[in-house]
Amino acid sequence: MSGRMRTQLGRRAGRGALWLIAGLLLASGVLRFASDTGPALAREVQAMQAGVGQPEPEDAGCEDPPDIATVLDALAAQRERLDTREAALADRLAALSLAEQEIARNLQALEAAETELEATLALADQAAEGDLTRLTAVYENMKPKEAAALFEEMAPEFAAGFLGRMRPDAAAAVMAGMSPQTAYTISVFLAGRNAEVPTE
Repeated sequence: MSGRMRTQLGRRAGRGALWLIAGLLLASGVLRFASDTGPALAREVQAMQAGVGQPEPEDAGCEDPPDIATVLDALAAQRERLDTREAALADRLAALSLAEQEIARNLQALEAAETELEATLALADQAAEGDLTRLTAVYENMKPKEAAALFEEMAPEFAAGFLGRMRPDAAAAVMAGMSPQTAYTISVFLAGRNAEVPTE
């Protein structure tokens, strides 16, 4: 074998060895990268999966964007206004309840006073009716001439009221002793007392 051929074979063998060493280094790097990166990627995936669905801590140190902060401030102000209105409404309802209780007490007192007044008026009416009945009996028992002179002095409507309560015979005797003008006026009052009473 010539020297030239030996040189060419030596070069080829050297290149083959270089390629073999380069391939081994590349394979070693790939394996190292895979062995280092795989667990790191697995850890990262596990961390991401563990963090899904969990709320972030409130105290994360990040501030709200300006627009969210404005909305939150507006909501807080609205809540405060609603609380104020609710408190005012509760105060008004309490005042209305007290007023209703006071009105109920006043109505009870008014009803009691009205009942008492009605009883007093009934007693007064009974007393007045008794007085009128007694006075009418007095006029009936007077001599007609004396009663006629007394009735002449009365107002016609007042005299008509007594004569209307007297027995017809006693009233006729009294009117017979009056002047024709007075007897006529009293008769007009007596006739007109029931003129407006409905007949049907």
